[in-house]
Amino acid sequence: MKIAKIEPLILRAPYGDMEQYWADGFWGVRARGKTTAPVVDPQRAADLTLWRYRAAYSSRIETTLVRITTDEGLVGYGESHAPMAPGVVVSIIKELLAPLLIGENPLAIDRLWEKMYASMRIRGHHTGFMSEAMAGIDIALWDIAGKAAGLPIHLLMGGGYHDRVRLYQSHLPVLEPAEMAALAKRHAEEGFHGIKISGGVGADVDIRNVERIREAVGGNVALMLDAAGVYDPPTAVKIGRALERNDFLFFEDPLPCEDYEGFAELCRTLDVAVAMGETETTRYQFNRRLAMGGVDVVLPDICRANGLTECRKIATLADIYNVKLCPHNSVCSAVHHAASLQLCAAIPNFLIYEFWSGYNPMLDIITAPMTPDHGYLHVPQGPGLGIEIDDEKLSRLVQTL
Repeated sequence: MKIAKIEPLILRAPYGDMEQYWADGFWGVRARGKTTAPVVDPQRAADLTLWRYRAAYSSRIETTLVRITTDEGLVGYGESHAPMAPGVVVSIIKELLAPLLIGENPLAIDRLWEKMYASMRIRGHHTGFMSEAMAGIDIALWDIAGKAAGLPIHLLMGGGYHDRVRLYQSHLPVLEPAEMAALAKRHAEEGFHGIKISGGVGADVDIRNVERIREAVGGNVALMLDAAGVYDPPTAVKIGRALERNDFLFFEDPLPCEDYEGFAELCRTLDVAVAMGETETTRYQFNRRLAMGGVDVVLPDICRANGLTECRKIATLADIYNVKLCPHNSVCSAVHHAASLQLCAAIPNFLIYEFWSGYNPMLDIITAPMTPDHGYLHVPQGPGLGIEIDDEKLSRLVQTL
């Protein structure tokens, strides 16, 4: 069996749907067809939350799928996490990586990973867009391997630790305190085991939101705060103490990712777990942080951090340090989720699963859409990624450069 074709596919969904979705006030209201959400002023919602997504995504949400076809007709899908400038990933795949892999055996996954990584390593392009491009290809190769063997990827990897994962809702937007509390209670009532609060808007506001949300949901729901890497160490310590008092599961990205020493000192200072990792893409980067004691929970993004091959090695490395893994999942397609779920089921140190339950048409490109079930998401059990692509729905989102 040989690789015959590698196709990067840009998926785009109009941002207008997202804008309406945020203005509705409650995540998922439109998707679930409910109309009883509290009224949130659209202008205030735009001022306080939409600016982040406008800045990141401009007028649309987008990602890049990778479709690999073998000479025997097997087709595998992967995803490159490319919420901005997906054309860069497309160029890397078409001009650099695909020519390296056409004609190769798709089952030689680890060797092909090393071949791709080595192709630009000496030039310093071993992370960023390069890692995202590699991730999509690597996941598609694992999808093919699973289909060839008739097994889901997690069993092909020798796993099977979980058949479902507990979910936390990501992210609780920064609104007025009463609105945030009501929204958090709604997510708790929907069965989510945890809720991540969007932070990084100032210590006093973050602490106020932390205390209000804990009061609103009670003690049985795990809470996290994502500071988006904006604070200095003294401010992070101040906020971290509030998280300790309110029994938070972890404090995500409290400092800029470049501050290795600051993260290590923060981990020594705080009792609440310090989490980070969506900015890191290789086991070498994670090893430096783990060896320094600079992370308590690792958060690799499987469609950014070089795919299943590298993320399994990152998970093993973290397990050596007795550190849990919680995959980073943002606004992505069902392929991303399928790959993350396969990884979670394949490793012993999985913690909790990030799931954004809002209106996202990219989740509907499979024949049996993924739907939370009382706070859990089931790990697909079919061959490969365990999902089937709905070609008609996919074609509606595929765009040209």
